Amino acid sequence: MEFVPDALCMYPEKQEENTPVVKIQAWWRGVLVCRTLLHAALRAWIIQSWWRMVLLKLTEKRRQVILRTISREEWAAVKLQSWVRMWSVCQRYCRLLRAVRIIQAYCHAYASWGVIKGHYRILDNHLQLKLEILLGSGSCMVSECIPLPIKQ
Repeated sequence: MEFVPDALCMYPEKQEENTPVVKIQAWWRGVLVCRTLLHAALRAWIIQSWWRMVLLKLTEKRRQVILRTISREEWAAVKLQSWVRMWSVCQRYCRLLRAVRIIQAYCHAYASWGVIKGHYRILDNHLQLKLEILLGSGSCMVSECIPLPIKQ
């Protein structure tokens, strides 16, 4: 009779799975898998945190560029408006100055005849004008306060 080795001895993987050694090996493999998954999750969390920080910096940079652009546009609009207002005030002031010079010329020309008498004052935001016109036997008093469109 020939000796036939036991099938369980030749193939150890077919041994009983409830032995303490197999349980310890399974537990250790579970610990290794859990540790590997924990390291992978930690690395993913680090990468996600870094990416969020990069996106936040990019968003802040874009916001700063947009704010600078809007600020420049507003500044340009305000500057343009102030130039237009300045031009308008200058035009009106020049017209009033020409009118005053004409009135002064007539006052000086006709003062000896006694036809027109008057004076004017330019105050901070208006022109105060007082004229006395003598026509024959009657006289006419004109007093006018002309506002100047100057912002205070």
